[in-house]
Amino acid sequence: MTDAEWVVVRPLLPVPGWIQGQGGQPEAYCHRAMLDAIGYLVDNGIKWRAMPADFPPWDRVYAFFRRWRDRGPGPRVPDRVRRQVRERAGHDALPTAGVIDSRSVKADAVVGAGTRGFDGGRLVNGRKRYVVVDTLGLLLGVMVTAADVGDRAAAHILLEQVAAAHHRLALVWADGGYTGSLIEHCLAAFALVLAIVKRSDNMKGFVVLPKRWIVERLFAHLMRSRCLARDFERRIASAEVMIYWSMAALMTRRLTRPHRDRG
Repeated sequence: MTDAEWVVVRPLLPVPGWIQGQGGQPEAYCHRAMLDAIGYLVDNGIKWRAMPADFPPWDRVYAFFRRWRDRGPGPRVPDRVRRQVRERAGHDALPTAGVIDSRSVKADAVVGAGTRGFDGGRLVNGRKRYVVVDTLGLLLGVMVTAADVGDRAAAHILLEQVAAAHHRLALVWADGGYTGSLIEHCLAAFALVLAIVKRSDNMKGFVVLPKRWIVERLFAHLMRSRCLARDFERRIASAEVMIYWSMAALMTRRLTRPHRDRG
């Protein structure tokens, strides 16, 4: 990351316990070097053991990632960066509208049978990523499941999590796969309006649909990272953190570069 990006990220990271006098052994490597190493792995799709010598040892980087996954900042860092990006774009820090969608990706052989499945609609054997973004395309929530999990069942859980974390969220756009009882449930349980954006039967070829293009742009960004073009993670929690990391890096770049938001 650049010096400008590090200025944004550094205050958002938790302070090590040994600095606060809470005990523990001082860390041997800078957090910036650790984050750069994880970013390199996500972007280039290498194995942990193939970490270049310019970075800290791979086992130390993985231990840092594991702490991030299990009890670290997790989605809190993307949340804080997103607020700054929204304010810079002239929006309220807290979103009131979002878009939900899913995308199935192939899973590597290391992914166990218990966390993978076959998506009959897209003919993909792997996992499915469900995401909710705001109107600027900034991540609000993510959930990874086996590819054979139904959209309504997964959206029921994800929208509950997103509604609890973002109290001002009142409207979410979705495609035709989220119709049925889910609409009534979201309104009754979360006070959330689920608006369906359908493709007309008269449309031919590729057509940009209102609002849905926002979340499709996020999926396109994820597929640019070699580590995210397929699912290589044995644990679903690791796959979710990889997406959070990729989006945090994207939002940080947007915050430190000229303003070009379209939302």
